[in-house]
Amino acid sequence: MIKERLPSKSTLAIGDGANDVSMITAAHIGVGISGLEGQQAARASDYAIAQFKFLKNLLFVHGREAYRRNSYLIAYMFYKNVIYVIPILAFGFVSSFSATVVYNMWLYQLYNVVFTALPVIWFSVFDWEHDKQYFLDNYRTYRIGLDDVYFSSSEFWRWFFYAVWQGILLLAICFITLDDAQEQDG
Repeated sequence: MIKERLPSKSTLAIGDGANDVSMITAAHIGVGISGLEGQQAARASDYAIAQFKFLKNLLFVHGREAYRRNSYLIAYMFYKNVIYVIPILAFGFVSSFSATVVYNMWLYQLYNVVFTALPVIWFSVFDWEHDKQYFLDNYRTYRIGLDDVYFSSSEFWRWFFYAVWQGILLLAICFITLDDAQEQDG
């Protein structure tokens, strides 16, 4: 009923028994608790925990940080792809689309490893905005998801325009550097 009444909102269902399975599967996010009533709820859920006492950490610490990290990483993926393509596109206009490559082939291959894999691994393992107890003591920090602080259209466009601006700057630096090199060779 909630999904139909408020389609723009996400629903969370928490249950610990077989009677909760349909509710858990109908919700956007299902949390099953392994308990005295069996494993049916845990098997049907997106997340399974062993006891109700773990629910607070799951929601207010890991859920909040997962939202923040995922928001940053989605924006970062768009950013890195735009900053990668802008110099190629601009160079295409400058070179009359002559199929001349901007980057060395090794740079094409290393770009995704260096700027995709390593930052994502580092960020997901080591980044915490605050320590875990701070999140539990200050429940207002959880509102970032409700207020779309990190995942809104304005945030997306901010990252996008940063990437366009920096991509153009990269191309300008390359042209200035190569122009100076040509003048010295000539």
